[in-house]
Formats: sequence, C-alpha cells, structure tokens
Amino acid sequence: MKAEKGEIFEWKKVEDGPEVWKVEIKKTAGETKPGQAVNEKKEEAQTDLFVLNVTLIEPRLKHPTIFKHFDALKEGEAFEILNDHDPKPLYYQLLGERGNIFTWSYIEQGPQWWRVQIKKNDLQNGETVGEIAAKDIRKAEVFKKYGIDFCCGGKKSLKQVCEEKGLDVEIVEAELENPTQPVSSANDYNRWQLDFLADYIYNQHHLYYYNELPVLKGLITKVTQHHGDNHPELKYMYSLFGQLVQELDTHFLREEKVVFPFIKALVQAKRSGSLEALNSQPSLTDPIRIMEVDHEAAGDILDEMQKLSNNYTPPADACNSYQFLYKKLKDLDEDLHQHIHLENNILFPKALKLDKELRS
Repeated sequence: MKAEKGEIFEWKKVEDGPEVWKVEIKKTAGETKPGQAVNEKKEEAQTDLFVLNVTLIEPRLKHPTIFKHFDALKEGEAFEILNDHDPKPLYYQLLGERGNIFTWSYIEQGPQWWRVQIKKNDLQNGETVGEIAAKDIRKAEVFKKYGIDFCCGGKKSLKQVCEEKGLDVEIVEAELENPTQPVSSANDYNRWQLDFLADYIYNQHHLYYYNELPVLKGLITKVTQHHGDNHPELKYMYSLFGQLVQELDTHFLREEKVVFPFIKALVQAKRSGSLEALNSQPSLTDPIRIMEVDHEAAGDILDEMQKLSNNYTPPADACNSYQFLYKKLKDLDEDLHQHIHLENNILFPKALKLDKELRS
C-alpha cells in the first residue's frame, strides 16, 4: 500500500494476535518531499496528479504496477512516476505493449531523482499530425517549421502537440490550410498500393542508407580523430552514430525479412481471394509494434545528434571534411524521418487495417 499510494496514511495496530490482528488505517494529508509517493500540490498552472514512487515497489512488481496505473487512466488523464534512475526502458516497453497512445514528459531528469508524467492521449481529439501529413505531404513543411514531429510522434493530435509546445493552434491550422508547395501526384504516397510502397521504401531509403554508411563511417572516424580534442562533442557524436547504426542494421533486417514480405502476402491474399497463406501467420500487430519501438529509439538518437551539433551546424573552424560530415549527417537525418513517416503514418496503419479486414 505504501508503494502504490505513498505515505498518505497512518497504520495503527488495534489487536496484535495471536488469533486476530486488527489494524486501523487512517488517510492523512501527508507531506510533499522528493522520493515520496503523494498526491502532490503542483504549480498553480497544473492540477494535482498522483505520484507513484517506483523505488518503494518490489523490483518484480515495478512495471506491472505502473502498467496497472496506466490502464486505469481515462483518455486525457495522467499520473507521475518517481525513480532514482532514468526510466526510459519503461517507455519502450509501454510503447511496445500499449502502442503510441500516451505522452511521456520529463518533469525532473536527475541526478538524484527522475520524475516523469505519463498521460493517456485523447484519441478522439481530431486528426493526428501523422494523418495530416499522410493525406498531404506538403503540410509536413509546416510541421518542420514549428518543430512538430509528425514521424515518431505522429500519433498525437494537432491540438495536443500545440499545447505541449506552446503554439497557437489557430495559427498553425491557418498555415496548414494554405500549403505553399505545388501538388505532385508522383509523391502521393497515400494512394500507392502497399506492396509498391514497401518496395519503394526499400529502394529509396534502405539502399540510400546502405550506400551512404561506408562514407559516413569513414568521415566521422577521420573528423573525430583530427578534431575530437578541440571539439569533444565529436566523441559523443561518434558514439551516438555507432548506436544509430546498430539500431538501424537490426531494424532494416527485420523489415526486409519479416514485415515487408508479410505485407506483400496480405496484398496478394486480397487480390487472389485466397487466405490460405494467412492461416499459418500470426497477426501483424506485434511485428509492427516492434518496428514502431525501433523508430522511437532511432528518433531519440537523431534528436540527441541534432541537439549536440546545433542542427548539424559546423563550428567556425571546421575544415572541409568536418563540414561535409555534418551535411551528410543532416541528409541522413532527413531521409530517416521521411522513411519513418511513410511507415508509421501510411504503410503500417493501412497494413494493420488490411490484416484485420482479411481475418474478420
């Protein structure tokens, strides 16, 4: 009870055996201290939220308890968790098991305490930014202008994103109504057949990565060796790039060996009217959730690289190789975000819908 509700009660023994134990439990106001799970009084602009102190919970029960609290939330409701280390692994587990239906916001980030607000999204709050970009890719330029993530964070509504970023939703909506780029039917991905779109992603984005990887590896190694002492951020950038490569290598292999063939089999089953090939196949839901978790992990690394490099802006004393490295990294960043957008907002939702339709 202390772990789940915090120190907001008094525990008084009335009878202490040997046959009967009677305890009086009285709810108290409690105190607000770091490390205490209480219904804290937030700043005036915020409402009171329940704070779950994860450090007080038995290790094997930590994640199940957090999931229990999350599942009990109604849309739009939130609670906070308090931990003595970064709970980011929980984020990926929650994303993988519940899907992209929540907002994860850091309130405190160490060094002693990590406090995170977990909010269940209001799924009836209008189109998501991913859906908006999927219907008209020209509107993605408006999102980029305001720093709105329509790829990894594409399942949030425009209203929700604007509230989180302190943007005037009416101004953003007005710009979305009047995109300046000309319409190009060649890039109307939302109308493409799913098997064709899967092939396009492989040929346009996977092959781009495979072709650019040797160049980038050589560049970042050379630049870090020559300039790492004067620009120590390069050494961290080198480490982040290594993490990104490890993440993408595994991810692309899963897509090419499992997800894309699965999607093509679904398309073929619909065309032929024969569902025999699907009888031995499980649902597409779990593989796609894994892909979305991978996308989140890659997106987090890209965000770190972007911040570390000031949006890939080379320093004043950067040599030609240094400048070229940042240009190539920026190109990779943009290509990966477009890749993730096509999958998270178009390919995967449509494939899941088709899978459900064929099995019903």
